[in-house]
Amino acid sequence: MFTVTTFVLVPGAGGAAWYWHRVVPLLVEAGHEAIALDLPADDPASGLPEYARLISDAVGSRSDVVLVAQSLGGFSATQAAASGEHPGLRALVFVNAMIPDPGETAGDWWTHVDQEKALRAAAEAGGWPAEFDLETHFTHDVPPEVLASGADHQRDETDTAFAAPCDFTEWPPITIRVVAGRDDRFFPVAFQQCIARKRFGIEPDVLPGGHLMALSRPAELADYLIAI
Repeated sequence: MFTVTTFVLVPGAGGAAWYWHRVVPLLVEAGHEAIALDLPADDPASGLPEYARLISDAVGSRSDVVLVAQSLGGFSATQAAASGEHPGLRALVFVNAMIPDPGETAGDWWTHVDQEKALRAAAEAGGWPAEFDLETHFTHDVPPEVLASGADHQRDETDTAFAAPCDFTEWPPITIRVVAGRDDRFFPVAFQQCIARKRFGIEPDVLPGGHLMALSRPAELADYLIAI
């Protein structure tokens, strides 16, 4: 019997629902519901608690929900998933995402996991510059026409979302998956594998694509989500 799943899709820094625009139609075409959230990332009065509330509102009382978080979205998605408000939440999927420890802030996460060391090691092995650059580390595998279509959707993330601790004490009793982009230069595969092992005791699933996988390899990501 076919079950309609609702996929609630949480963007990373910048909060643009547009980030998921290539994945949403693929999920819908497969017969599912897809909700791409737009978060008030440029509002200094909004941060992690406000993001988590918007996610919780989107999940609501729906049944068979898969919550999918990209990059910074891992913090707000975790807080929403662990709130205990959503019996219909079936799975939480981290896609090249920041995986928090209880009470950790997104601002502290970077040093706790030594992300800069991992970025530099990957750059040395791969032969690209270690100094952060948007094209080098984020958009290197995204088609130019896709990037151009997103120009009007970009906004800067304020510091607010990085300040509040992730308010949860334990992981919810649901399926948890970690997806690592094979070509991610910002959160390299070996780095994501290390974090998933330490914080979950699981191995991430490696898919093709860089940090912005939903823009560069939407079909592969959609197929993976549908199979959960």
